[in-house]
Amino acid sequence: MEKIKKFFKLRKKSEEEYEKAKEEFEKALGKPTIHFKVEIPKGYEDMIPQFMELERDEKFKGKIEKLVERTLKKERKEKEKAEAEHKQ
Repeated sequence: MEKIKKFFKLRKKSEEEYEKAKEEFEKALGKPTIHFKVEIPKGYEDMIPQFMELERDEKFKGKIEKLVERTLKKERKEKEKAEAEHKQ
C-alpha cells in the first residue's frame, strides 16, 4: 500500500511540474492566459450538471472574456487617472 501511495505522490508531483513548465512555455510563446477553479455557489448544488457544462459553453466563455476586458479597462483608466493626478 505504501508503494502505491508513493507512486501517486510522485506522479502528482510530475504532473504539477509538467503543468507549470507547460504554462511557462505557453506564456513565452503566445498570449498569456489565466486558469483558476470556481466552486459551485452555495444553494446551487442541485445544478451540478449545468454548472459542469459551463466549462465547455462557448457563450459563457465569451461572457467571461468580456468581464475580463471590462475589468482590465477599468483598472487601466484608474491607473491613468492616478498617474495624471500624480504629475500635477
